[in-house]
Amino acid sequence: MVHDRAKVVELTRRRVLIADDNPQVRQELRTLLPLAGDIEIVGEAPDGREAVRLALALQPEVVLMDLEMPILDGYEATRQIKAGSPSCRVIALTVHGYDAARQKASQSGVDVFLVKGVSVETLVQAISERRE
Repeated sequence: MVHDRAKVVELTRRRVLIADDNPQVRQELRTLLPLAGDIEIVGEAPDGREAVRLALALQPEVVLMDLEMPILDGYEATRQIKAGSPSCRVIALTVHGYDAARQKASQSGVDVFLVKGVSVETLVQAISERRE
């Protein structure tokens, strides 16, 4: 019976990739999220190109995507991730909360748009939501 319970926990754990060019942001998310929810951080990317590569290789359920990153921005990285892995949910986590950024993110395929500074609870809730 204990074995079955461990299996259920494993099935409900959300596999998350963090894509942000700021190493401090990645460190905070890597530390806080597994403590706050049933979340496994499967990888980290410092730029959009690496985010696409890791998302396609690791097949996370959720990518936390900064929109302004070097080499390839989060908008184009989201497009490429969605093209290769349509079931992957992308959560934009950005400092740019203005309407134009929201609209561009939506057009790129972002599923959830959050502004950096949201509570950990809000972020965990967004990660934990199941796609219908």
